[in-house]
Amino acid sequence: MSYHRIIARLDIKGSNVIKGIQMEGLRVVGPVAEVARKYYQQGVDEIVMIDSVASLYGRDSMVELIREVTEECFVPVTVGGGIRSLEDADALFRAGADKVAINTAALSRPQLISEIAEKYGSQAVVIHVEAKTTPHLGWECYTEAGRQPTGIGVIDWVTKAQDYGAGELLITNVDRDGTRRGIDLSLLALVRDAARVPLIASSGAGTPAHVAQALGEAGCDGVALGAGLHWSKFTVVECRQVCHDLGIAVRELEPENG
Repeated sequence: MSYHRIIARLDIKGSNVIKGIQMEGLRVVGPVAEVARKYYQQGVDEIVMIDSVASLYGRDSMVELIREVTEECFVPVTVGGGIRSLEDADALFRAGADKVAINTAALSRPQLISEIAEKYGSQAVVIHVEAKTTPHLGWECYTEAGRQPTGIGVIDWVTKAQDYGAGELLITNVDRDGTRRGIDLSLLALVRDAARVPLIASSGAGTPAHVAQALGEAGCDGVALGAGLHWSKFTVVECRQVCHDLGIAVRELEPENG
């Protein structure tokens, strides 16, 4: 059976997990390894680590954080932020990452997707889409934590990225990020129609019911959770129970994680 995934998303600055609203007004949640361990013990299926200021702190600090997390958390780990070359991806995979999430560099040079996929397999390449609504494009791709418009439509981009070998799509709705107002199902429906690979929703979940909506109604393969977990609005266990009650296939917790 194929299970839907409940994923912890850790946005990282330096050695800490941080979180804001619409990617602004960032607050410190706690040390990366400590936060990751907490969600692993709750029973997340995966962990996504997004280095929000990779260019400022350098690749070495992220490599060390990946090693710390993977020493204690035995679930797949996706790492993104500042990946500009195959060599950057190599360093993250060597440190223990299972997948890499790329945004800016892939938009400017889609061949990077193929280079990583040819070496590590398409399943290891996640396209991270930062989507915002704009008058001229509808849903537009942004970079730089939702600050820089690209002039590229989301659906055009995800279609192209899959052609280059992307194996998964992580959709961040910048307008809903950190708001806990609910996940925008309309965006996910558009992407789902264009997606030939697993689709992960991110941004807006404020209740376990929101998680179930994304997995059930929107047909997503997983939901990456940040603010709702960080500020203790719900737990992974509660999300899993609501999904189970609604007949959505999620993994049963193992005793050591329960």
